[in-house]
Amino acid sequence: MMGWYRESDKRTRRVFWTCGAGWAMDAADSQVYQYLIPLLIGSLGMTLGQATSIASANFFAAAVGGWLGGWLCDRFGRARMLRLTILWFSVFSFASGFAQDYSQLLVIRILHGIGFGAEWAVGAVLLGEMIAPKHRGKALGIVQSGAPIGSGIAALLAGPVAAMFEPDIGWRFAFWVGLLPALLIFFVRREADDPEIYKQAKAREAASGQNAGIAAIFTPKLIGVTLLTALLSFGVQGAAYSVANFLTAFMTSERGLTQSVASYCVLMNSVGGFIGCLANAYLSDRFGRRAVFRGFGVGFLIMASIYLFGPWGRDLRFLIPIGLIYGGFQFGMYASFGPYFTELFPTEMRGSGQAFAYNSGRAGGALFIMGIPLLAKDIPLSAAMASFAIVAILFAVVTTFLLPETAGRALRSMSDLDDTGPTQSPPAATPAP
Repeated sequence: MMGWYRESDKRTRRVFWTCGAGWAMDAADSQVYQYLIPLLIGSLGMTLGQATSIASANFFAAAVGGWLGGWLCDRFGRARMLRLTILWFSVFSFASGFAQDYSQLLVIRILHGIGFGAEWAVGAVLLGEMIAPKHRGKALGIVQSGAPIGSGIAALLAGPVAAMFEPDIGWRFAFWVGLLPALLIFFVRREADDPEIYKQAKAREAASGQNAGIAAIFTPKLIGVTLLTALLSFGVQGAAYSVANFLTAFMTSERGLTQSVASYCVLMNSVGGFIGCLANAYLSDRFGRRAVFRGFGVGFLIMASIYLFGPWGRDLRFLIPIGLIYGGFQFGMYASFGPYFTELFPTEMRGSGQAFAYNSGRAGGALFIMGIPLLAKDIPLSAAMASFAIVAILFAVVTTFLLPETAGRALRSMSDLDDTGPTQSPPAATPAP
């Protein structure tokens, strides 16, 4: 699992740790809002529909900001944009703690989403272009394990940490902690950390006098892979959001747990998610990107059903171990996004393509978040969560049959698309030294 790390130079190792920490805090910043919804409803006098509308608006803003940020990282450099996006979402996470009502929090979270949307994709592109093809799944999959760590941090902040303060202060403190990721910008060295493959692509563009525009991912050569990757992202993230974003509400309303105990259960899910990401990291390079998407997607659906409908009541002896396994599949689904999208898009527009695909999934997943409270008016919340998750997983699994396998393949440039086409398997990579 870690052989690639021992073979890497100091720059790659530093970028690896920076991206891992960035993804962890990205996930913490995203999930803490979801876990704080019960407190926000009580403190700001919002309805569940208003609270979920803020989450949806944040994800829609992330789609727009992510696409723009991805294009900017193609245009002006991977490392430079990683620094900017980390600083942006950290500042607006901090600002969220000062909101006084629904309208203020809505505006702040929309601004937050603009920077938040690009951070994952820019980091994935930066690291993915540094790693040898045979290890790309392992490296990016291990970095993705920062996401469940971040979710666990969010659960702690929204539960026991927030409970240490008065109700109106606890949720604010949880947002204020979101300023800490800004420190990561001091570990990224602008142009010096840009991968060689990116520098070579920029040199070719300079020689030709042409730069890829923001809409280049919709040209005939790429529109197929752009739409299919967006649909895959939509399915995976829609399924995850359908369950994860309402877990604390489900635990408190249907399982009868307190907000603090529900947060501990979510924390245990994150522990399982860490293991799931590591498992995916190994399996993705061994069996291919498409196979693990299918396997983890089906596993997620099975375990989510057991978790939501099992006759466990509030018995933590069952909820915690089942939640561990469920969390492994939920977070593990994400671990192949980084290597797969890096391999599918050409270097000249890898940032914009990857950011658009991933954040289209986020925005599409927001539709599920908006729909669940509406459906939950007529059926139990757990049934509404499961219904949307089933639909989303079907989208994801079907898409894997339409996209090519890329594990172990060389990264492509635009000139390679002339022969292979956007949805054909690219040529095999030269073995790494």
